[in-house]
Amino acid sequence: MPDSSPGSTGNTAPPSRRTVLAATAGLTAALAAGGTAHAGTPDDRRLRALIARMTLPEKVGQLFVMRVYGHSATAPDQADIDANLKEIGVRTAAELIAKYRVGGIIYFTWAHNTRNPHQIADLSNGIQKASLGRPRGLPVLISTDQEHGIVCRVGKPATLFPGAMAIGAGGSRADARTLGRLAGQELRAMGIRQNYSPVADVNVNPANPVIGVRSFGAEPAAVAGLVAAEVAGYQRQRQVAATAKHFPGHGDTAVDSHYGFPVITHTREQWETLDAPPFRAAVRAGIDSIMTAHIMVPALDDSGDPATLSRPILTGILREELGYDGVVVTDSLGMEGVRTKYGDDRVPVLALKAGVDQLLNPPSLEVAWNAVLKAVRDGELTEARLDESILRILRLKAKLRLFDEPYVSQGGVDRNVGTPSHLATADRIAERTTTLLVNEGALLPLSHRTHPRLLVVGADPASPSGTTGPPTGVLAAALTELGFTATALSTGTAPSATTVARAVAAAREADAVVVGTYNVTASSTQKTLVEQLLATGKPVAAVAIRNPYDVSHLPAVPAYLASYSWTDVELRAAARVIAGRVDPRGRLPVPVQRADDPTRVLYPVGHGLSYGSGQYGSDQ
Repeated sequence: MPDSSPGSTGNTAPPSRRTVLAATAGLTAALAAGGTAHAGTPDDRRLRALIARMTLPEKVGQLFVMRVYGHSATAPDQADIDANLKEIGVRTAAELIAKYRVGGIIYFTWAHNTRNPHQIADLSNGIQKASLGRPRGLPVLISTDQEHGIVCRVGKPATLFPGAMAIGAGGSRADARTLGRLAGQELRAMGIRQNYSPVADVNVNPANPVIGVRSFGAEPAAVAGLVAAEVAGYQRQRQVAATAKHFPGHGDTAVDSHYGFPVITHTREQWETLDAPPFRAAVRAGIDSIMTAHIMVPALDDSGDPATLSRPILTGILREELGYDGVVVTDSLGMEGVRTKYGDDRVPVLALKAGVDQLLNPPSLEVAWNAVLKAVRDGELTEARLDESILRILRLKAKLRLFDEPYVSQGGVDRNVGTPSHLATADRIAERTTTLLVNEGALLPLSHRTHPRLLVVGADPASPSGTTGPPTGVLAAALTELGFTATALSTGTAPSATTVARAVAAAREADAVVVGTYNVTASSTQKTLVEQLLATGKPVAAVAIRNPYDVSHLPAVPAYLASYSWTDVELRAAARVIAGRVDPRGRLPVPVQRADDPTRVLYPVGHGLSYGSGQYGSDQ
């Protein structure tokens, strides 16, 4: 059974130098015993010496990356204590570490880990103190999903950048590299050292419900270049481990692996040309970790197993063919895609047998932890197999300097997180991503002199973590700052007849209307809203605030922009384009098919208009 004695730890302030030295004394001595290599990069001999000192339960714990509720490692709110007791059987992060000796912890907004940058830094310090204070304690690899765009765990006042498809529309590898560098700098300052980004999936299915705008686009070569650039930015000066996901490629599915088991029917040849290039580029760029996908690809493995549990895919292709020897982390083991065929006790064992190193967020840590321990004791897994993965994990921790610099400071947060220069850079990058798809009669840009009163209506989906929201309010505020008198009216993703009538009445009092659309379908009442707004005779400009495919369902709209997300930074950039403060420069990174005939392309990859020429921004 796991060690259940709680550690006496705190995280209300950065540990003192004496505390740090005491907590790391045994670790430093063990590292020093193996040789004279630089302290920040211990060689394998010294890392193996650390592994040799570990008990089998400690080794099992190193393989897990687990969620835990609460803003503090030792004193979370009572509701978070209750959630921890219910789901994990511990009260706090410190108790989680003491009981299971986990090698990693993942932060989530919904787990109340990410209130603000200073609190996150304190939580990280508390976690490290709890782990390093244990016998044979090791630093914890703290991770999160900070993709930017629609998936973020750390919000304002940290800097939020445009999401992947927006970066794809910008087409600048320099911008992708800058995003990784600055975002990595901010994460590191808060003690987060492994980021589950970038998404390396090539999104070729407009109906993809789980990837979509999280992908850089539909062109493998373009996606590969941006993936490699972002990896280089994140891993600059060993600040954060980037993670390419979701191997072997999740871009062509109509099933969300959170809730089902997707099957990718690409042939081996199609996989090589479409899905593989971004992952090959990530490996060439020295990617520190790669995340698996809970998908079945019969052309790569016809056993019926998800890729996460497939030795032919993870060992045969990823390790042997692509030559990757870094850390392989599973996608969340609580997702339905990996739980369909096997029970929660078999999944972690089979993942390790397939070639995985880190087991992410199992639904029951007790079940998963004990299953791995039992598999070793029963001889199904060897202890040497565990040692292989632990060595990769410790190599990564050493590369990130976690053995020497496990703690962060509040001053470091102030110097690095959400600085004016970072925020200004995010705004400039966003301005290069907004894509003008349609502009009949040169409706855009609007002038506050000729169209002073604007009505902003449309969908108001829940804002991505840490953004101001709702989208109509953000757009209206940004346009008001630009000299208009803009009024926001939320009409939702499925406006009723009453809501549509209210919007139409308000439009008659405005000089022009800006409408935000969100995942419009053939039967969506968003179409009814836009059509009735057009019938008022008022100028109407639309902004697709998520998928750019919306434009195919609303061909009568005279001016249509794509922002690729409804985060503040992208909506403010769209407002500046609407007002003519900046010229639209984005180009579609995915094709938009006709709604009435999906076999025909309405707007190709590279399509984009500008105000200067009024011509396509592409080279086609």
